[in-house]
Amino acid sequence: MEIVYVLVGIVALVAVYFLFLRKPEPEKLEAPPKRELPEKKEEAAKKREEPKPRPAAEKAAAKAEPAKEPEAGERAEPKIQEAEIPVEAEAPAEPSRPSLTHARDVAGLRKGLAKSRSEEGFFGKLKALISGKKEISPAIAEEIEEILLASDVGVPTTQAMLARIKETLSKADLLDSARVWDAVRDEAKRILDVDGKAGAFPLRGSPTVVLMVGVNGAGKTTTIGKLATKLRADGKQVVLAAADTFRAAAVQQLVVWGERVGCEVVRGKDGADPGSVVFDAIKKAQESGADVVLADTAGRLHTKTNLMAEMKKIAKTADKALSGAPHEVLLVVDATNGQNALAQAKEFKEQLELTGIVLTKLDGTAKGGVILGICDTFGVPVRFVGLGERPDDLRDFSPDEFVEALLGQDSEASAA
Repeated sequence: MEIVYVLVGIVALVAVYFLFLRKPEPEKLEAPPKRELPEKKEEAAKKREEPKPRPAAEKAAAKAEPAKEPEAGERAEPKIQEAEIPVEAEAPAEPSRPSLTHARDVAGLRKGLAKSRSEEGFFGKLKALISGKKEISPAIAEEIEEILLASDVGVPTTQAMLARIKETLSKADLLDSARVWDAVRDEAKRILDVDGKAGAFPLRGSPTVVLMVGVNGAGKTTTIGKLATKLRADGKQVVLAAADTFRAAAVQQLVVWGERVGCEVVRGKDGADPGSVVFDAIKKAQESGADVVLADTAGRLHTKTNLMAEMKKIAKTADKALSGAPHEVLLVVDATNGQNALAQAKEFKEQLELTGIVLTKLDGTAKGGVILGICDTFGVPVRFVGLGERPDDLRDFSPDEFVEALLGQDSEASAA
C-alpha cells in the first residue's frame, strides 16, 4: 500500500506543477518584431534614396518605359510625370522659317514652269535674246515682240507692254540689256498684280460660296478637290455641291474627293436642276456652320449661249439661298489652250461677274504668256495656278513669286 501512496503523491506533484507553477512561453509576442524589423529597414532605405535627383538619361528611360515603374513603388510615378510636364511645354520652335518656305515656293514654281523656262519656251527665248547683249537694237526689240506674241500674250497686251517699257526707260536705258530685262519683269508684275487683287480669295459670308465655271476638260472638278484639300488643311469646314448633274462621272468624282478630304457632298438626281443643288448645299452649309461651299458646274462651250445663260440662273439661285452669293466666281482655264483661253475668258466675263481665274496645267505648256493676256485684257486676278497632279500642286498665286520663277535668272534662285 505504501507504494501506491507514493505513486499517487508523485502524480499529484506533477499535476500541481503543470497546473499552477509552470509559466506559459510568450511565443506570439516575440514573432512580430522578427517580421517587422526587416520591412522597416527596407522602407527607410527607399525613402533615403528617393529624394536624390536622377540624371536626365534616367528620366528619359523612366518616361520611355512606364510599365517598369510600379515595381519600384507606386509613389514615385506621379512625381516623375509632374516633373516632365514643363519640359514638354518648351517645344514650339519649328514654324518660324518664312524665307525658306518662300524659297521652296519659287523653286517649286520653277520646276512646274520648266517648259516655259526651257530654250524653246517663253522665258528661254527672251533670255537668249536679251541676256549678254551690250545693247538692244531695234531688230532685237522686234524679236521681243514676236516672242511675246508666240507665247500667247496676245497682240493688245504685247503692244501695251512694249509701249510702257519704252515710256519707263530712257533712250540710253533702252540700249542696256539688263535694264530692259528688269523693265520686262516689272511690267509683268504690274499686269499680274491687278491692283493688288491677285492671290487666294478672302473668306466672307457665312458661308463663302464659290462657283466654279469653265469649258469641258479644263479641270474644274479636280480643282475643287484640290482647293477643298487646302481649305481643310487650314481647318475650314467645306461643303461640296455636285451641280454638274448631267455627267454622272463628275458627281462620283466629287464624292470620292469628299470622302478623301472629309467634306460633305450635296448632290441631286441625274439631270436635276443644278441651281437647286447649289441652293440645297448653301442651306446645308448654314445648318452645319460650314465656312465654304465649293460648287461644281457642268462644262460648257463659251459659244453656246443657252448654256451660258443657265450659269446666270445658278448664280441667281445662289443669291436667293444667301444674299450676296456667290461671293467668288472662278473661271477655270486650261493653260494649254493658248489664245482660246482668252476667248473663253471674254465670253464668261460677259455673262458672269468673274472674280478670279484658276489657270490649270501650266506645267504642260511652254507658252506661259496667256496669263498676262487674261489679266491685262479683262482685269480679272489670278487666284490659283495648277502645276501638277498632286493636291499641293494647286498654288496660291503670287505675282512676285510667279515672275521670279518665270523670268528670274538662275543665279537669283538662292536669293528668292
